[in-house]
Amino acid sequence: MGNARNIAFWVVLFLLILALFNLFSGSGSTMQSRERTFSDFVSSVETGKVSTVTLDGEQVRYTTTDGQNYVTIKPGDAEVTSLLIDKNIPVRAEKQQQSGFQSFLITLLPFLLLIGVWIYFMNRMQGGGKGGAMGFGKSKAKMLTEKHGRVTFDDVAGIDEAKEELEEIVEFLRNPQKFSRLGGKIPKGALLVGPPGTGKTLLARAIAGEAGVPFFTISGSDFVEMFVGVGASRVRDMFEQAKKNAPCIVFIDEIDAVGRHRGAGYGGGNDEREQTLNQLLVEMDGFEANEGVIILAATNRKDVLDPALLRPGRFDRQVTVGNPDIKGREKILAVHARKTPLGPDVDLRIIARGTPGFSGADLANLVNEAALMAARVGRRFVTMEDFESAKDKVMMGAERRSMVLTQDQKEKTAYHEAGHAVVGLALPLCDPVYKATIIPRGGALGMVVSLPEMDRLNYHRDECQQKLAMTMAGKAAEVIKYGEDHVSNGPAGDIQQASQLARAMVLRWGMSDKVGNIDYAEAHEGYSGNTAGFSVSAHTKELIEEEVKRFIQQGYEKALEILKDKTEEWERLAQGLLEYETLTGEEIKRVMNGEPPQAGDDEDDSEDQGNASVTAIPKAKPKKTPPEGGMEPEPSA
Repeated sequence: MGNARNIAFWVVLFLLILALFNLFSGSGSTMQSRERTFSDFVSSVETGKVSTVTLDGEQVRYTTTDGQNYVTIKPGDAEVTSLLIDKNIPVRAEKQQQSGFQSFLITLLPFLLLIGVWIYFMNRMQGGGKGGAMGFGKSKAKMLTEKHGRVTFDDVAGIDEAKEELEEIVEFLRNPQKFSRLGGKIPKGALLVGPPGTGKTLLARAIAGEAGVPFFTISGSDFVEMFVGVGASRVRDMFEQAKKNAPCIVFIDEIDAVGRHRGAGYGGGNDEREQTLNQLLVEMDGFEANEGVIILAATNRKDVLDPALLRPGRFDRQVTVGNPDIKGREKILAVHARKTPLGPDVDLRIIARGTPGFSGADLANLVNEAALMAARVGRRFVTMEDFESAKDKVMMGAERRSMVLTQDQKEKTAYHEAGHAVVGLALPLCDPVYKATIIPRGGALGMVVSLPEMDRLNYHRDECQQKLAMTMAGKAAEVIKYGEDHVSNGPAGDIQQASQLARAMVLRWGMSDKVGNIDYAEAHEGYSGNTAGFSVSAHTKELIEEEVKRFIQQGYEKALEILKDKTEEWERLAQGLLEYETLTGEEIKRVMNGEPPQAGDDEDDSEDQGNASVTAIPKAKPKKTPPEGGMEPEPSA
């Protein structure tokens, strides 16, 4: 259809140019001759001043004896030929220049022009291609062919359970008798569910590379159109293409764009989206069976999908693709580091232990940032120092060494961050302190980063209370050092984090004895999607806020108590941060004990750390002279 539209457009354009050319070329000779009245022409003939005459229908072109060319139009009842013959003037007759077809073409020209403009704008409005003016209901699914850059299951790591589920589908396509002899049927669909960056689309590409069958890919947003019924037509056309190429796989990325729960939106449903979803439900499992067509779909929002889409018979398998554990992260790093020359000091397991909570996309970005940093300084391979710098950049943001800070601002930041670190080290259930810095990164003037010893799967009440104390330690440090009246806006980010954690403890996790074991989160936040009219009384809201405030206040008082007991260690650490600007976990302990951060046996002692990633972090170096200036301080972490 796209080619037909293009041909029609160029044909109309060619006819338009041809008509204009003929129109102007036919009048070219007229424009070269001066017009005279018919009476002047007769007078010139009578006086013998005309040498030659050419008759062209009603038009008379003649040349005078002095070589001038003129043109005139004769009246319908005038007899010119006999007059010219009587005067012995040579006469030549020509066929009329403008034919009937040309007259018809010129008459048709405005209509052809309007049709051409209409086709052009309809094509633009519909985005061209299969969805253009002449193909509203055609599917936009593309058959994936990866002759170059083919992805296989060897390129997928860290999500072994999800990979096994999908490897079985590929095996079913390759050898269906292996399962059918026991009565097994090929799954009709598999839904990949997980947070962003975990490898759902990569898994689909790996299936395309391994299956050896036609693989169609389309986005959920490609079904949604401004005209009602177009999406449903595209679904029908997509399944018709799939049936012709069966057995095959169809991958719908971001299916939540078209598969949202029907009737759940404010102001009624969307007719176009609901018709598209209804057609998709029928095609996947209706009266007509789709033998050999497997539907893969990916989404980050399973909670918003329609229940009819998730039942067995449509998406038979729901594969959870979560963030990888430590073993998975090590495998993912190995996959992404294949094309990156690594130095002898690089230990991917240490990097994996120091990146809890990272997704596959985060780890790919980490390897890429490390390679860029090594290339920036002209190294031939990537070292552990590059990986640590890249990890700091990914986790904390890029350094802003050009930022102008006064000595007073740097001092307040140092005492603030030292408070976080001292309280975090004093409380046994807090995550080990990974690094403390007063170098501005991202939107903060400084920060203390803690990393868990292992992947954290749940939180306990005593752990949350200690985490609140560490979070509020920055404000407690400023109050002790400078007084209540000189507290800065630095704790703003800390207060936000503490409020989120305390509200989660009270509203969702049932850690408040006064509020009880009831989930108040949705009703308290004004969300009514699944609460069926559930509401919270004014008294309960007041109680919730009191409990949230109590948890935060207890953490703040605990931080004050620890910092008053460990004033000397806190002062030493603050002065150490002012001198060295960045200290790692082991270096923080040494500075708090009054020792220099560098030590000969530092690397051996680092194995005792809960955070093994500290082993490869470069040793602290004395700071450079800080620039002076008057920039306002920003909130620190």
